[in-house]
Amino acid sequence: MIGEYRNNVIVDKSFSFALKIVAACELLDEHRKYVISNQLLKSGTSIGASVREAQFSHFPISQFPNFHIRSIILIAISISNPLL
Repeated sequence: MIGEYRNNVIVDKSFSFALKIVAACELLDEHRKYVISNQLLKSGTSIGASVREAQFSHFPISQFPNFHIRSIILIAISISNPLL
């Protein structure tokens, strides 16, 4: 990770999770499980995208937009979890 977010645990874990999701989707594609692979890829990588969006938000953590982004992350996790 770059800049001041280099030692951010959430960023590191979401990036690591996204890499694992991509590897799992490649395995699913090899077994021709395209529908589940596509859904898992979308929901699994959206977690990292939401974390990244929260990083560059212009609002303090205590304000609404970041709460909204955290809610989106939780939704993506709840979608990804049963697929794993």
